[in-house]
Amino acid sequence: MDRRSFLIGTSTLALSQLLAGCGEKNKPTLTIELLRSSLPSQVISQFRGSLQKDVKLKNMQVDIKLVEQLQDVFKKLESWQNPSQHTDNNWVKQIRDRLPIAKPDNKVSADLLTLGDFWLKSAIEAKLIQPLDIKEIQQWSVLPKQWQELVTRNDKGFLDAQGKVWAAPYRWGKTVIIYNRDKFQKNGWQPPTDWADLWREEFRDRISLLNQPREVIGLVLKKLGKSYNTTDLSQITELEPEYKQLNQQVKFYGSTKYIEPLIMGDTFIAQGWSQDILPELSRYPYLEVVVPKSGTAMWADIWVQPIGRQSQQELLKQWINFFWQPNIAKQIAILTKTNSPIAINISPSDIPEKLRNALLVNQDIFTKSEFLLPLPAEVEKQYISLFNQV
Repeated sequence: MDRRSFLIGTSTLALSQLLAGCGEKNKPTLTIELLRSSLPSQVISQFRGSLQKDVKLKNMQVDIKLVEQLQDVFKKLESWQNPSQHTDNNWVKQIRDRLPIAKPDNKVSADLLTLGDFWLKSAIEAKLIQPLDIKEIQQWSVLPKQWQELVTRNDKGFLDAQGKVWAAPYRWGKTVIIYNRDKFQKNGWQPPTDWADLWREEFRDRISLLNQPREVIGLVLKKLGKSYNTTDLSQITELEPEYKQLNQQVKFYGSTKYIEPLIMGDTFIAQGWSQDILPELSRYPYLEVVVPKSGTAMWADIWVQPIGRQSQQELLKQWINFFWQPNIAKQIAILTKTNSPIAINISPSDIPEKLRNALLVNQDIFTKSEFLLPLPAEVEKQYISLFNQV
């Protein structure tokens, strides 16, 4: 459930082969490493169908390899560039030698893969990915300005209007508040509406927060009317006292197992990521989601191209362009329970009532929300230092 890290499972092999279809091996192939459940299978089928209608592309095919969780994609990129630093340990090697599965290939094996925007700076700075030739992608002009700015960066990975385009965002989500409605009703409590509610006396020792300095200190900054991307914490004298007071409310910090305690009643309220929570709401109808009205942190799943991979550029551009079409973007948003960077027309009736609060974009809240942008190393240290100290 932790989107900041990444694990590729061997169980991916069989399903990825099914997704690849029965195309001939000698056909030109675009290889995509895709986060499982981040694109609906029917949408991928529609893309394959679109290739058959294109005279230039009908003899090409797409090979989809599924990624189980967003954990360690950055390490995989590193291993392709520095294979000697990422070798199997002895017990993994013994298992691989005995099983009839392919041995790992340290050569760059994907034309395009899913990454989180959180990792983009590091991937650029370490020269693990290459810029995209975005000018030839028709739908780029349709992408709203804030999304173009997010992926336009200099060679150090910082936002730069004069920089290159390093990625293509295809869906996004947000940090939200989750609470157990039954517990609130039993105690006669008002539902939370904003980050400031986490300081309420009745929530003492009943809250869980993400184990992420930027997320946690960011919500304190939001309560104080400041930015998630504040560049000098020492100038905000009330920040540390406010955070210490909030810390007294917290039962635990965790970035993976925060839903289970809510279900069991060990906690009543939590900070979490929308892509973890929304798929669970149908199973646990007593869980409710709130997007804080003062604004929140946002994340994006993006396509990046590993450095040194130049094959099938025409098909790669077609792939990105296809998923930026409004009708396709709408399907992705509804079926994967996320938001689209493309402006799409979604009515409340398109979304289950329980998910509307989280998925329908409130323009006022969206304007107040922010991406966790890369900060200079000395500023990042301030966040980590304060987090560890408290």
